[in-house]
Amino acid sequence: MSDNPLKQYFRRPSVYIRLPSGGKGYPPGALEIPESGELPVYPMTAVDEITTKTPDALYNGTAVVELIKSCVPNIKDPWSVSAIDLDTILVAIRSAAGGNDLEIESGCPKCGNESKFGVNLPGILATMKSADYDHELEINDLKIKFKPIVFREMNEAGLAQLDIQRSFARLETVETDEEKAAISNAALTKITELTMKIVTKGIEYIKTPTTTVTNREYILDYLKNCDKNVYITIRDHSTNMKQESEIKPIKLSCTECGNEYEQTITLNPSDFFV
Repeated sequence: MSDNPLKQYFRRPSVYIRLPSGGKGYPPGALEIPESGELPVYPMTAVDEITTKTPDALYNGTAVVELIKSCVPNIKDPWSVSAIDLDTILVAIRSAAGGNDLEIESGCPKCGNESKFGVNLPGILATMKSADYDHELEINDLKIKFKPIVFREMNEAGLAQLDIQRSFARLETVETDEEKAAISNAALTKITELTMKIVTKGIEYIKTPTTTVTNREYILDYLKNCDKNVYITIRDHSTNMKQESEIKPIKLSCTECGNEYEQTITLNPSDFFV
């Protein structure tokens, strides 16, 4: 309601971010970047809290989409958010929620002691960057150009991985070795196929000496039929580029035994409210 006398008291942006991607790769209309180049990030609302606590919304990715719509309104289509921007956006939303620290629990791999640690969010934001997707990977006479996948593709892959995990969980209820072997082999095949599909979605084109291939079916067919070592090189290169854009593991020191180790950080929207 534009005439609401309380409008001046509505939430205001408390964090501003630059996307590591610079907005490259987004479809038309999916993103509006201000002249400053910085996207305003608003604190979450009570409605956002309900969304982030809804199991179905968390499972199917809707919670993340609705959270981004609410808190970063310049992103018009959150499903199109680049993988290299997602962690930066989620860290900024969490920071805007009311604090510069994120409390995490971590177990020491040496003594097993569980402790709580505070992670500095502005510090994490300062380290976020994009991998160099302009570089082509050269293999023999092929040149392969990669691109970041988008949140929709990440979410679809995550749902497929959950289905595969359920297949492995069924093994506990299977009595015969033959059936266990059949379920296990089917699940392993699905893992391989899923990995190839994810790698395919992260390839913009494969250039041969005579043509440039962008058709995903052709690229997937190539990955299925190329030399194993070539596929591993492509897969690992894709994985490394993705990891360059993710939150780096932080170094922790066990409060019990003093052991120093690294801890990965996973942002869960259900834990965003403070």
